[in-house]
Amino acid sequence: MITRADAPGKDRGLPVDVAATSGPSVYVVSPVRLHREGLAWSLSGRGDLNVVGAAAPGEVTAARLCDLQVSAVLMDMTASQALSLARTLRRALPQVKIVAFAVVDSDQELLAYAAAGVAGYVTQDGSLDDLAAAVIGALKGELFCSPRLASLLFQRVAVLSDSRDAPEEASGLTHRERQVASLLSQGLSNKEIAGSLRIGSATVKNHVHSILEKLHVRRRGEAAARWHAGGPALKSPNSDAPV
Repeated sequence: MITRADAPGKDRGLPVDVAATSGPSVYVVSPVRLHREGLAWSLSGRGDLNVVGAAAPGEVTAARLCDLQVSAVLMDMTASQALSLARTLRRALPQVKIVAFAVVDSDQELLAYAAAGVAGYVTQDGSLDDLAAAVIGALKGELFCSPRLASLLFQRVAVLSDSRDAPEEASGLTHRERQVASLLSQGLSNKEIAGSLRIGSATVKNHVHSILEKLHVRRRGEAAARWHAGGPALKSPNSDAPV
């Protein structure tokens, strides 16, 4: 039976029968205990990854990961706070690679993960071999992903390039649209944006539609990329635009 480890040197949340192995030290993060402990058990049995801990997102701290000398964090993207945690860990521990698993294969989600600093991706139908390959590739500075995701990332580079070449094109947003765009660039859904700004979801949807039109893009991920690269011309108030 899998139970929490209490022995010295064992991280809280790691199955007691998981033994230290050679290979990069990884930490599993998932809101579901059965998922994180089962994954820790399965990965440790491979022998090429050293699972040093497993915890729910709310239990993870940069200090703990630093103490464990973690090389990579395996992040369950079904957790509601996964994106914000990934951004926090990237800022605090830039040397630690974030590898996302249980990823939803959609343009918006994938580009949001890229913006959060995720270094590897495994979709919901991925295998243990895929996850291990993603970790090892990320630690080598390589991205383990599908050709479709590679194409999306290249498209994003093109959007960033366009933004730098012609920032004046992105200068027509109203004050409220800039607020919505800022939250959109953080990966928030329309519902989350509505809650943050205390406005209706339908109003947010209208603002997003207007933002896409004004930034000359078709997808939310492209709008987020334009926002990140737009600089003062995009993020500063426009005296000619209504608030």
